[in-house]
Amino acid sequence: MIEGSGGIFDVRVDGDLIYSKEETGMFPEHTLIVERISAISKVR
Repeated sequence: MIEGSGGIFDVRVDGDLIYSKEETGMFPEHTLIVERISAISKVR
């Protein structure tokens, strides 16, 4: 985990951005993050 500033909340997996609060304007639902991580895990 890397600390951000200014209310930015980004989720990255191995350096790849999978969610950005700055881009969407809202915090993600837990299930969305789990789904995106699972999708990345299947590809790799």
